[in-house]
Amino acid sequence: MDEQNEMLNEIYEIGEKLYKTMGTTEDGGHKDAFELLTELGRTLVGADRASFWKWDKENHELWTTSATKIDRIVIPENAGLVGKALKEKRVIVTNEPYSDPDFNADVDKKTGYITFSVLVMPVADINGEYIGAFQIINKIGENGFDEVEDVKKLSLAAFICGITLESETFYEDSQIDSLTGIKNRKGLIHDFMHKYAEYLQPGMISPFAVFLCDIDKCKKINDNYGHQAGDEIVKNVAAILAQHCRTNDSVYRWDSDEFIMVMPATELEECKKIADEIREDIMNSPVKVSVLPIKSTASFGCILYDRKKTIEENVSLADDKLFTAKDNGRNQVCI
Repeated sequence: MDEQNEMLNEIYEIGEKLYKTMGTTEDGGHKDAFELLTELGRTLVGADRASFWKWDKENHELWTTSATKIDRIVIPENAGLVGKALKEKRVIVTNEPYSDPDFNADVDKKTGYITFSVLVMPVADINGEYIGAFQIINKIGENGFDEVEDVKKLSLAAFICGITLESETFYEDSQIDSLTGIKNRKGLIHDFMHKYAEYLQPGMISPFAVFLCDIDKCKKINDNYGHQAGDEIVKNVAAILAQHCRTNDSVYRWDSDEFIMVMPATELEECKKIADEIREDIMNSPVKVSVLPIKSTASFGCILYDRKKTIEENVSLADDKLFTAKDNGRNQVCI
């Protein structure tokens, strides 16, 4: 009875922590939820380790960070017992993993861990599409996992994991521009609240540079060559901007043919230098639509971010510089 009470108290504590993550404003709330849910699953069935695997269908990969203390583990989508569970859309249990041809022992070889038993439950979204898997490793005690009893105990935790992953995916997708694949305006607002929050504190003295970039005469390109050509130009400019992002830099599609790049710990002159390199790359990178190469140029307005002003006010300051660049003949950088 004492052992049961101890387990119940542990489950209640995990549940309380899960509830508190719902109200967190910190970046990474989903990550915390996944870690707590895998801890809940481990506790429910009395296992040594647990992990939640996310299925990245675009890159044909499965990845997790929960099972071990090492960096993120990435495997091909059809690899291992997790890949098998997702491919066959069923629970997989093995209590002799090293004799199982589908078991991937590479992680064990890297970490020195010994796996005695594995249970994998695929999880789906509300449309019934499988989006990841819940994995439990090494049943504590003499017996291995039971496909009936242990799956019953894990079902609720796995179900909540699926809902959490679906929520995360929707949120991430809402911040990505569908045409270019870079972050959109919502993504910029999110990053300024989280990723760059430390840089933007009023007392910070480290420079934070921003430029606003606009494709010159984009409407004319659409009128003369069609919207498909315009879209290809926009995608090309976005790709060039992304290529020039350094480790902590980010680029966003602010409007139809406008982009913003943010550069923490960067002085205004360095910002201007990078913008000018990008400007030259755009000018020298015509886009082929059918067999016709279409050239484009862009204008830039660079500023140092004023921490006393809002995001919109700072963008307006950059827009003033951009207007000067366009008024002076386009295809140039103004500070």
